[in-house]
Amino acid sequence: MPKKPVKETIHAKGIDIGIYTTDFENEFISLTDIARYRSDNPTAVLQNWMRNRDVIEYLGLWETLHNPDFKHLEFEVFRSEAGSNAFALGPQKWIRETNAIGMVSKSGRYGGTYAHVDIAMSFATWISPEFQLLIMKDYRRLKVDESSRLSLSWNLNREISKLNYRIHTDAIKDNLIPADLTAEQIAFTYASEADVLNMALFGKTARMWRNENPGSKGNIRDYATISQLLVLSNMESYNAILIEQGKSQSERLVLLRKMAVNQMRTLASLDMSSLPLLEDSSYLDQLKEKAAEGKLMLDK
Repeated sequence: MPKKPVKETIHAKGIDIGIYTTDFENEFISLTDIARYRSDNPTAVLQNWMRNRDVIEYLGLWETLHNPDFKHLEFEVFRSEAGSNAFALGPQKWIRETNAIGMVSKSGRYGGTYAHVDIAMSFATWISPEFQLLIMKDYRRLKVDESSRLSLSWNLNREISKLNYRIHTDAIKDNLIPADLTAEQIAFTYASEADVLNMALFGKTARMWRNENPGSKGNIRDYATISQLLVLSNMESYNAILIEQGKSQSERLVLLRKMAVNQMRTLASLDMSSLPLLEDSSYLDQLKEKAAEGKLMLDK
């Protein structure tokens, strides 16, 4: 299911310039808004820009580098005709004929032509080098603000997760650790319960993650997303309740896994490829196979 676009706005010379993204990596900037710096008829400005042979070559090179489905034969036709008096090309025709992905044409209230930030900055430079620098300055400001917000949110969720983990460990101590266990056995019990949460959310134990990432510092949770940390906090509290209810580790694992999947599905930044598929009994069988290999302690 396509992710809901996230819209932002940057400002230069009194002009509001829209930005949207669906994956927080590839951002598209409104060429229509940028063109308004030159004229009240942005469509004509875009068409004039796309008449240039060097612009067509740049667009074709960008698509070649980023788009495996780019139609090179159609591109060659446009490149051979570019620059002539009779040549006319607009964004929609370019997208339709070449299967381009670097530009998109959107309709509706916030409609217009948008382009990947690489292409948008090239267009802005053609409009005015000064204008392009002002756009880039505010774009960098936006990126710094986003980075600060994400960092703050991540650290906050990491701290909440740590606090909830105290509730989790207290429940383990009060309900799962007999008085005659050795220090090594106690440590193993805590680690096993931590890996129940890791397996339910990340699909792997702490040791499995370390083996896959030998050069990484910290642990699997230090590399979690904000969404994963939020769900982890909820899972820790829920697992503490399940422990106090006397649920077996196998029962809790299935319940925690279902909780993780359901909560992750509600978050806008969900990437389901980061979670192994849940197939109830078959998924639990896989976990028990790992337990049999000594990778995770589970109740029979």
